[in-house]
Amino acid sequence: QVQLVESGGGLVQTGGSLRLSCAASGSIFSINAMGWYRQAPGKQRELVAVISSVTSTNYADSVKGRFTISRDNAKNTVYLQMNSLKPEDTAVYYCNAAIRVKWNAGARDYWGQGTQVTVSS
Repeated sequence: QVQLVESGGGLVQTGGSLRLSCAASGSIFSINAMGWYRQAPGKQRELVAVISSVTSTNYADSVKGRFTISRDNAKNTVYLQMNSLKPEDTAVYYCNAAIRVKWNAGARDYWGQGTQVTVSS
């Protein structure tokens, strides 16, 4: 059983900062890419940022220069530092990880339960 548990969401004013964390636990052999997605009311879920197992990163254009994704492989944890937050960043943020549970198994996508981020104007 693999679980992803997110923390760090909340309410912040425009221009403020938040740091999201997502810890993977359970029967884990290895973790490939880890990432953050978000879904605003009435919109589709979209990629925010992704980090590979060798820490190469990719960001949505809307967050480049403001958000930073990082990971701690020893803790099976991925972080999202969000600075200069805007009202349009308001959404539920979901953690995603491609995880292998055995040496001879392929990687499968796992999702966290989501954490609300609200940016007030």
